[in-house]
This record gives sequence, C-alpha cells and structure tokens, in this order.
Amino acid sequence: MNGMNRRDFLQNSAGLAALLAAAGLDRAPLAAAEAAAKKGDANDQLRVACIGVHGQGRSHVSGYAGKHNCVVATICDVDEAVIGPAMTSAEKAQKMTPKYEKDIRKVLDDKSINCVSIATPNHWHALAAIWAMQAGKDVYVEKPVSHNISEGRRIVEAARKYNKICQTGTQSRSMTGMREAIEFVRSGKLGKVKVARGLCYKSRGSIGKVDGEQPIPKTLDYNLWCGPAPMNPLKRKRLHYDWHWIWDYGNGDLGNQGIHEMDKARWGLGKNELPKSATSVGGRFGYIDDGETANTQICVFDYGDSELIFEVRGLKTDPLRTAKVGNIFHCEKGIVVCPTYDSGIAFDLDGKELARFKGGSYDMHFGNFVQAVRSRKAESLNAEILEGHLSSALCHLGNLSYRLGTPAKFNSKSAAFGDDKEAAETLARMQEHLKYNKVPLDDTQYRLGRKLTRNTQTETFVNDKEADALLTREYRKGFEVPAKL
Repeated sequence: MNGMNRRDFLQNSAGLAALLAAAGLDRAPLAAAEAAAKKGDANDQLRVACIGVHGQGRSHVSGYAGKHNCVVATICDVDEAVIGPAMTSAEKAQKMTPKYEKDIRKVLDDKSINCVSIATPNHWHALAAIWAMQAGKDVYVEKPVSHNISEGRRIVEAARKYNKICQTGTQSRSMTGMREAIEFVRSGKLGKVKVARGLCYKSRGSIGKVDGEQPIPKTLDYNLWCGPAPMNPLKRKRLHYDWHWIWDYGNGDLGNQGIHEMDKARWGLGKNELPKSATSVGGRFGYIDDGETANTQICVFDYGDSELIFEVRGLKTDPLRTAKVGNIFHCEKGIVVCPTYDSGIAFDLDGKELARFKGGSYDMHFGNFVQAVRSRKAESLNAEILEGHLSSALCHLGNLSYRLGTPAKFNSKSAAFGDDKEAAETLARMQEHLKYNKVPLDDTQYRLGRKLTRNTQTETFVNDKEADALLTREYRKGFEVPAKL
C-alpha cells in the first residue's frame, strides 16, 4: 500500500476498522481509553502523541507503546510515506492502532493527549515544544532542543510559565554507567577538571551534488515540513536526513550527534551557564557536495577556570584514547574516558585503571520523563529543558563563530587559539587528520571563526551586533517562535 492510499485508508473509519480486523486488533480498547481520558479517569494511563517518526522518532514510539502505562494514541508526520514502521511498532506493542495526523496543530487540539514527544527536524523543535505546552501538554523534545540560541531560552520560559514537564532527548543523562562516571569526575577524586573534551568522530560521506531544484515527494506536505524555516526549493538528493547539513534546517554534526557529547562535557565540568567566550575553526573537506555545514570542526569554549574543547571529524579517523563518539575528562590527577553513551573508565596519570562504569538503556530516559509527568516534579527530570537549552546553545555558539569567520590558510604556526596549548594541540592533530585523508593543505583553506565574547548578564555578545542578530531568525507567517511569552 503506498503512502497516499494509506492516508486515505486510515482517515476512512470503515477502512480503519478493516485494517484493525485484518491485523487481529481491536479498536474498542483505544476508544475506551479515549473516553476515559476525556473524563479524567484513565487510571493514570498517559496518552502520548509522537511527532516525527522517520528515524529517531521510531525510538519514541517504542519508548512509550505498551510501556510505563502509556499508549501511543497519535502518530504525526508530514510525510505519510514514512509512518508504516512506527504504526506497525505501536500496533504490535499495545494492541491498539494509533490515529494518524499530518498536521501537528490537529494533534494539539486533541484534549485527550497528555504528552507530546517530538523527533522532527531541528528547525521544528522549539515551535513544536512551545505550541504543545501552550496547548496544555507535557513535552519530550529531541536534541538539540532549538535551532538557535533564542529559541532554547523561549522553551525554558514556556515550561516555567505553563508549569509543564519538559525533558530533553539527551539519553545519556539517564544511563546508570554515565551517571556514575560523571559523578566520579565531579567527586574530586582525580582533582579538578581542567579540560572536558567532546568527540564526534563519525564518518559522514558526501551527500552528492544536484544540478537544480529537485521534486518534492507527493506524500509530503512541504509547507508543513518547512514550518518556521524558509520555504526554499529542494536542492539536495534526499529531503530526509540530509537536512542536518543545511543551515536552514540543521546544525551540522555539532548539533546532531555532537550535542550528546557536548552535553556530557558540560555536565562533567559542572557548568550551569554559557562560557565567557567561544571560538571555532574548520571546514567541509574531502569532497564537494550540497552540504553546507562543517564536516571537520574544532570548538573551544572558555569557562575561565576550565575549558571545553569539541572536535568533529566526518572523514576516516582513528579513535582518541579509545573514544570516537564520546568524552575525555582531563583532571589534575588522571583522566576519565567515556567511549559510549553508557560507560566510562578512570585512569591515573600513569595509565593505571582506577574504576570502570557501565549500564543503562534508552528506555530509562522515557521512563524518567513519564515518572516526572505523573509526579509533577520537574526537578526529578534527568535532562530538564534548561540543561537541554544550555548544551544546545553551546553547539549554536560554535556554529555562530564558524559562520562569522573568515578564510585562513593552514599553517603549523597558526595562532587561531592564541596561546591556548590544548587548543593548539587539537588543531595540529586536525591538520594531521586531514593529511591522512589526502586533503592538500597547501591548496586548502579553513574557516577561522570569530571569537565571540559573551555578555555575562545576558545571552548576547559584547559589542557584536552581527552575532546578536543571529541569536534568532526570521520566521514564516503562521510559524513564528514567540520572541516573548
């Protein structure tokens, strides 16, 4: 059955009944749950709407369907061609077929929905979360929680104003092994943390290059897909996923995979604010394609008494101290390496292993959210929205510095990071990495990012109106993220 027919089929009550009968499922339990929810006596069962189910959104469906006394009541996606796996997963887990909606606004009008779980492209995260909370729903929103710094602060304000539970999708915060590793880092057993390093060494090949405008799938509402972002012609081979590398919609790997490691790095440093300054360098090397974001990048964030250094590598690379996608915490008396979402290993300065931590699952993060929804205690969330905002904002700061930068020639004596030895060593390793991938440095330029100095009283910059203007964006009519709540 193709996507368009499936939509028509699902929206037809007779067709839906036939689908349920053919699958051996009964619509009656879902109808009863809907009626109970409207009366407010659903025995504490939570009705969840999953928004965006192509990719990460499928883990949201499996995180609620048949678990934690939840039911996935509605699946919403602007492309009806991608909903099949999510519908099947929900049907199998809960013996109920979710309703399908294409437009999130119809979902939010449904008074029986308790929670909204958002896994759309990045440019929709903030608006979807704010709309949902304004409609009286609690929210789980994927990382990064925002497409720009201002949006993240608006979500925090919405959660406070409407007294809603809002969890960020940085699942490592609920992993037992990671929580124990971070607790060890912050315990002082290895002395003070001087440098928290985040690594996103994840192969990203070319997305190809097209000659002109590409057709929009007939199963997709492109106006809704663009939402708050400009409705520009599609000029890449794949509409789905490759939006990560287009500035209008994504934030590069810094805000894709990297946000997880950025969040853990800040968590380990124990910093609940943005840094004094941020500088980023890098480029898109190794191929020419339609991607716009950096595939090789270094970001340095100065916290005064410590720093956070982040590395993105999309070309082939070896791990650093056994980690490729993870973290390294450099302390006075040793290091802690966290090579996965749920593990960490502590070493002294001589390389002797001191402790090992491991354990956890994705399901723990959804469970933590559901528990907080029932208790109404936002403080019990492992990744409350303020944490999500601060870590997402770090990614945006790095990208802002990079985008406001200027072309520079590779030079082993480069003073891109001044007299910062750790940053200079990181840049030297980046150059060796590019040489290994046969990038001709003598004929190649990188982008030397502007140093952005933060106004410590606000989330703005010191004497930099150009950077301040990029704290937000221009929104399309009808899809505006409110400047004030």
